[in-house]
Amino acid sequence: MSRFVFKMPDLGEGTVEAEVVEWKVSVGEVVQEDQVIAEVMTDKAAVEVPSPVTGRVLSLTGQPGDMVAVGSELIVFDISGEAPAQAAPSAGEVAVAPAGPVAAAPAPAPAPAVAIAEAAVAPALAGRVMASPATRRRAREAGVDLSQVTGSGPGGRIQPGDLEVALAGKAPPAAGRAAPAAGVARSGTEEIKVIGVRRVIAQRMTEAKRNIPHFAYVEEVDVTELESLRQHLNAQLARGADRYTLLPFIVAALVRVLDGFPQCNAHYDESRGVIVRHHPVHVGIATQTPDGLKVPVVRNAEARGLAGIAAEIRRVSEAARTGTAKRDELTGSTITVTSLGRLGGIVSTPVINAPEVAIVGVNKAVERPVVQNGAIAVRRMMNLSSSFDHRFVDGFDAAAMIQALKDRLEHPATIFIQD
Repeated sequence: MSRFVFKMPDLGEGTVEAEVVEWKVSVGEVVQEDQVIAEVMTDKAAVEVPSPVTGRVLSLTGQPGDMVAVGSELIVFDISGEAPAQAAPSAGEVAVAPAGPVAAAPAPAPAPAVAIAEAAVAPALAGRVMASPATRRRAREAGVDLSQVTGSGPGGRIQPGDLEVALAGKAPPAAGRAAPAAGVARSGTEEIKVIGVRRVIAQRMTEAKRNIPHFAYVEEVDVTELESLRQHLNAQLARGADRYTLLPFIVAALVRVLDGFPQCNAHYDESRGVIVRHHPVHVGIATQTPDGLKVPVVRNAEARGLAGIAAEIRRVSEAARTGTAKRDELTGSTITVTSLGRLGGIVSTPVINAPEVAIVGVNKAVERPVVQNGAIAVRRMMNLSSSFDHRFVDGFDAAAMIQALKDRLEHPATIFIQD
């Protein structure tokens, strides 16, 4: 028997270890060269690792959630009678795959904008279902057989959107855990190991809250006129065209405001002790995805009109949700906007997307009675709940920036005036 030892590869960008997220193969299984054998995750990327040889799996190192050091044994193959990708050893000799770099997914923006992109997917073997752990879990919970779902991703990989399409046309599963009868006491617990994207989110959120002295500022905004403009513009669009939401107006107004508050469109480079003020405005759009929170980026928002901003928000958000976003679509934001739409509540305290120094939170817009010119009037009101790094953004400047943004939104014509 000829053993081939494959070590945890160097995943780049200073990585010293990686987490095993999911094994795609099991002991005793025969795999083909370039078949995906595992999904691993560093603090910056989720990576699908392909097999360097054709052979039978003898052993696997680590369970999902375990960390494996770069250069340590990851998987051992029996390659008897097979020609490996590298020069084959003599009978009984141990072949060791070097821990060289492999193609990794683009690095995401740090938490809470955990923007994770997957590496290019190796072609699947016939009959093998390819899907992310989150998609597999969602399918199990919904009682969906993934082998019956058509994948639109590379090599037939099942994307989150493919599963949603399948669910839309599927009746509720008869099998699975039934809802308990009314009045019947329940017992027991369920333990879910914190691994993969959720582990990175937890780590980054902890670091951001521990290291950054957050300063929160909340202001209400009368968006009645802005809502009227939005509806007017939507009425002019062709049937079936994408409609404007409030978000592109907010991003467009923010771009104008930041010209007067460059200290808020900045990064803190802790390693050098330097504040880096950015001339372009790359707006991160916090987006909930099946894999967790990601922040796709609308680059050079200052160079885009309203329609361009709206189209780019839709494009990069969809790419994040379907796992098709590229590196430059998930990194490099200089300030982040986060909104939960109708779930936005009254007030929130968003966590800064380090190394940025400011984040603008958008709460839901609702009609309510307000006093206007000494009389009660029904107006559409919306709160902005924002957070700033108090080490570098003073309270006065934070308040002044939000007040300037409020003024633009309450007088929407000013959004489109070049100062």
